[in-house]
Amino acid sequence: MDNKGRIIALDIGTKRIGVAVCDPMHIVVSKVGVVYRKNIPDGDRLALEKIEKICEEYNASSILIGVPYNMDGTSGFQAKNCIDFIKPLEDKYQILYHDERLTSFEAEEILKGQKKKYTKDKGLVDVMSACIILQDYINEKG
Repeated sequence: MDNKGRIIALDIGTKRIGVAVCDPMHIVVSKVGVVYRKNIPDGDRLALEKIEKICEEYNASSILIGVPYNMDGTSGFQAKNCIDFIKPLEDKYQILYHDERLTSFEAEEILKGQKKKYTKDKGLVDVMSACIILQDYINEKG
């Protein structure tokens, strides 16, 4: 992994996408927020446009996608959904993939420890999951 440019991490769900970013030296991970995937015509295109704006705002060179593989390591529907969703940005950004099995559970545990009411705002779990995905990636590649 080269240390040039920020990485934007995405925890892609069917309704929401948690977004996190790291600093240019790939040391500190920060929460960015949630992008909503609307169930309307062009909903994914609108979500991708928001992600592009975030990438531009943070001067990101790469997008890290958390891929929810099945417990046996195979790709299921949601893994394919994540990979297909990001394809339109492949020509503009380096796309990285990281196994994100169980990050939502880990995110919920962290939020419980912080006494956050994540059950009323599932976006908190998505953003925390994006942070975990990015931190795991940095730790493995660093």
